[in-house]
Amino acid sequence: AAYLKRTGGGIRTRFPPEPNGYLHIGHAKAMNFNFGQARLAREAGGSGATVMRFDDTNPAAEKQEYIDSILDSVAWLGHTPVAVTYSSDYFPQLYDLALQLIRSDGAYVCHQTAEEIKASRMALRNYHGKVKLEAKAAGKPP
Repeated sequence: AAYLKRTGGGIRTRFPPEPNGYLHIGHAKAMNFNFGQARLAREAGGSGATVMRFDDTNPAAEKQEYIDSILDSVAWLGHTPVAVTYSSDYFPQLYDLALQLIRSDGAYVCHQTAEEIKASRMALRNYHGKVKLEAKAAGKPP
């Protein structure tokens, strides 16, 4: 009920490409689904909007050339986002929230080395592989 009161029953989707290359057919599928759901909501008499959110979390691989190309592709496929945003716009807020979580013991900072992380992952993989083999030998689903 609170959702309906706040949104009027409308939907909001997002299309979040990373601006580190040109779009491919998989992007077009996701784009058409997200923009399409918003369009269907509008056609049904509700409200629907899609936000274009660039997932710009890897500055070394991102270029304005890719951002421009993605925006051109979105328009070429007939879509118009209600807003264009960037993940990096929220970094200061996310950083503050992370500090808040750490201070309230809701999160922690991991101090493992890369080698320790790799060893932990391998131990988990080995354990899960062993469990699957034992289940299969016992005729049970893994």
